[in-house]
Amino acid sequence: MNMTKVAANAIFLGVLLMAGTAPAGDVTGKVSETGLKSAGNIAVYIDAGAGKKFDPPAQHVSMDQKNMKFVPDILVIMKGTTVDFLNSDQVVHNVYWPSINDNKALKHSMTIVSPGDKKSYQFDNVGAAPIFCNMHPDMAGYIIIVPSPYFALTGNDGTFTIKNVPAGTYTLKTWAADGKLTTQSITVTDATTNVDLTVVKK
Repeated sequence: MNMTKVAANAIFLGVLLMAGTAPAGDVTGKVSETGLKSAGNIAVYIDAGAGKKFDPPAQHVSMDQKNMKFVPDILVIMKGTTVDFLNSDQVVHNVYWPSINDNKALKHSMTIVSPGDKKSYQFDNVGAAPIFCNMHPDMAGYIIIVPSPYFALTGNDGTFTIKNVPAGTYTLKTWAADGKLTTQSITVTDATTNVDLTVVKK
């Protein structure tokens, strides 16, 4: 066999192997709050960056209506995700959001969700969608649509972990129901990147 061809094939195979094992690391940290009710249930996510796009996930996620509450009451998803709205109660509900990221043109109202029924919707716009049932005004929740698959929701103590982030420099952002947007530049390597963030009240 031609040695030049053998060498070229070896280089090509090496490039493929390197591409398949691109370095990635976890981003872990803690969110502190100033004036908020809690440091829990704060969305932390990596911005996609200009021109960066991700394929919509094929797997659906669920938000239930159970015991007259949205469960979970805060759901973080990537842009393009389809959410299945369930009804585990014995009464009818509906689901509506008056805006996404304060854009009222993106409002939407679903028809009645009967007990045991399911309605689905694909969220294609980035931002926060406040979720309500107009039959039961006390029911409220949020769906946070983020531009990348790298996100987490803080625990009650404010801690979070975003796993398997490709190495690079990114902008890390937060969303909190009663807090201002926080942004921070981070550089991810193949080791764990530790981050401390502070979110202040709106």
